[in-house]
Amino acid sequence: MKKINVIGTTGSGKSTFSKLLAKKLGYPCIHMDQLFWKPNWVESSDEEFIPKVESAVSGESWVLDGNYSRTNDIKWQHADTIIWLDYSYARTFLQLLRRTVTRAITKEELWPGTGNRESFSKSFASKDSIFIWFFRCYKRNKIRYEALTRSPAHSHIHFIRLQSPNDAKAFIERIGV
Repeated sequence: MKKINVIGTTGSGKSTFSKLLAKKLGYPCIHMDQLFWKPNWVESSDEEFIPKVESAVSGESWVLDGNYSRTNDIKWQHADTIIWLDYSYARTFLQLLRRTVTRAITKEELWPGTGNRESFSKSFASKDSIFIWFFRCYKRNKIRYEALTRSPAHSHIHFIRLQSPNDAKAFIERIGV
């Protein structure tokens, strides 16, 4: 395990898990959202985003947190491991709710220098709500990730499916044992 992509639906805990895994392995942790989002929640064009992803995965070892399916060919030509955080709908929703409310209250800047913060209005009363994204994508992602694990095109990649926070914790604890 030298080049790892952690995937999962919004709210599954990809960033938290990736940070812990990267720290345990001594690898850089790369957050796809940080590569994608510009200040004031402006999206990067593919012309801006794709070279950032290519550069990020050019290293010898890394833990990459994020989905962005349009970058799969780039990420997965290098990846040797994909870890899918496949938690239940209820668990993922509750984690997303807790994270979003906490961030909206604390006004934590998500990626240094961007000024990007979650707010109650953007999160709960906007057409760009993270919850709308969750409701739209949870089932679709589950079907898509299932198919990816069986795809002959990705037979060079070791897939690991973790179905609960306890599975994730036990996985990280086993590293290096």
